[in-house]
Amino acid sequence: MTTEAIPVSRRKLWLAAIKPPMYSVAVVPIWVGTAIAQATQHHINGWIASTFLLSAISIVAWSNVSNDVYDADTGIDRNKHHSLVNLTGNRPLIFWIGNGLLALGVVGIAAIALLQQDLVVLGLVSLCCFLGYLYQGPPFRLGYKGLGEFLCFFAYGPLALSAVYYSQTKSWSVSVLCASVFLGIITSIILFCSHFHQVEDDIAAGKRSPIVRLGTKRGAELLPWLCGSAYGAVALSVVLGAMPVGSLLTLGSLPFAFKLCKFVGQNHDRPQRVNNCKFIAVALHFWSGLLLGLGFLVL
Repeated sequence: MTTEAIPVSRRKLWLAAIKPPMYSVAVVPIWVGTAIAQATQHHINGWIASTFLLSAISIVAWSNVSNDVYDADTGIDRNKHHSLVNLTGNRPLIFWIGNGLLALGVVGIAAIALLQQDLVVLGLVSLCCFLGYLYQGPPFRLGYKGLGEFLCFFAYGPLALSAVYYSQTKSWSVSVLCASVFLGIITSIILFCSHFHQVEDDIAAGKRSPIVRLGTKRGAELLPWLCGSAYGAVALSVVLGAMPVGSLLTLGSLPFAFKLCKFVGQNHDRPQRVNNCKFIAVALHFWSGLLLGLGFLVL
């Protein structure tokens, strides 16, 4: 079938299902961790960096695909037309595609561990994957208990960034830990924002997301504090000497934070419109991470 034969609306559904912008959550930690390694060690291994990047993309793809599978099991995605399970009508196929993506990602990380003769990176990434399964997989489904943001913070913050840095240096860094706090909060904000438009479906499926617990108004009021805490962590780290002054370059992404908070504040109770807030959150994540890494390299 040619591309022209596919209805435009169908193409958009597939694009929404694949979620290309969401892969910044895989790219940014690799970039930041590698940038810090370059700044501190003045050398990086390009093969390790590229293998880690491809593996991270595969693992994040597994997370997205399996999330559709497990959400289909609970019925929470019955109104989600861009769910991969709903689009294909074939849950087993999507399930095994997800498992294949996970296997590819783990094989890549295992290759890095084999090269280094060190299991630390493989252990850290395995823990990230385990947290990802705790979030969505049975019988845990901790995301349904409102704990997804906490799991996201550790998986995409301290664990991911430490693994990337260790893969290049085989050492630990206070700067990496401080940077990971910022990155963990910003990544969790993406997940936090994804709940605003689906409160009714979450309640019907018994999912106690933070927005279900707080309500959309209080959730919107909390968002500026979350953003402020992330940038505050960077500023405090610089004051304490744990991160270089150049890391303040990430403050250049503040316009995206202001835009996100304003948009959610104005549209928190309008599901069809607030649905777009997660894309602003993804842009915030990308630009803040890009600038954070650049700050380590150029200043």
